[in-house]
Amino acid sequence: MTDWSTADIPSLSGMTAVVTGATGGLGYETAMALAGAGAIVILTGRNDAKGLRAIEGICERFPNALIAYEHLDLASLASVADFARRFAAGNEQLDILVNNAGVMALPKRQLTEDGFEMQLGTNYLGHYALTARLLPQLRRAKAPRIVNLSSLAHRSGAINFDDLQGKKSYRPWRAYCQSKLAMLMFALELQRRSLAAGWGLMSLAAHPGYARTDLIPNGPGADTFQSRVSRWLQPFISHSAAEGALPTLLAATSAAAEPGGYYGPNWFYELKGPPVAAKIMPQAKDSAVSAMLWDVSATLTGVSFDEIAVAA
Repeated sequence: MTDWSTADIPSLSGMTAVVTGATGGLGYETAMALAGAGAIVILTGRNDAKGLRAIEGICERFPNALIAYEHLDLASLASVADFARRFAAGNEQLDILVNNAGVMALPKRQLTEDGFEMQLGTNYLGHYALTARLLPQLRRAKAPRIVNLSSLAHRSGAINFDDLQGKKSYRPWRAYCQSKLAMLMFALELQRRSLAAGWGLMSLAAHPGYARTDLIPNGPGADTFQSRVSRWLQPFISHSAAEGALPTLLAATSAAAEPGGYYGPNWFYELKGPPVAAKIMPQAKDSAVSAMLWDVSATLTGVSFDEIAVAA
């Protein structure tokens, strides 16, 4: 897989894909490639104007693309539920779900509409609830795949159940690392539970390495000395958003991808390069913590995979 590229994506004709946070960066490139391979792609985002521009950009590249934009704010459980209802009303099945949207290292602690710490709520809890609510459509697909976007930051992450929301002590990067660790643990736990319950899902995770997107330049500390040095080094240690999307695309489409797999770039420290199997840190493999996180997530969001599976 060391030379895997978008040219290796098989035909996705007749398949439906949802990509969160697809109005720019990694999500946009992921949606572009899926549409180019023939999938019906639903781009989601919070900014409707950017969503329409994204549609126009993809159609310029692929005039016959089967794409649409839908509003979805992962920082609002009501928005998640509303999107899931709209999707179910117009779609019998969902073949590919890419949980890509995210925010990074917000300088000050912010809360979602539901009172969650913003990074945990947007990056993880919103995607947990979305995936659960789309479970009926996923299970109707022939070979459904869910891909969660994690990060190299998961290596420094820990799930702090004593202060999950950062109420006692909020540190931007610690909160970000926790959210990205949670996304990887969610992918692995979802695969375990799907196998145990017979849901028929293929759950995977991916990370982009150091991809040149707006997430970092527009984030906190963009004008610091460290940030300026990082920008100077970018050509040597980073790759484009399109290249950063390749691990996600491999996970979402390749026959070589494995259930519970985690994919990232193959260069030094997994910063850039073609996609390969990525390193999973020991804390992400802790099944006891993963199970506890799953139960806490169900309680916080009020959304239960088991209940939805039974109802479906």
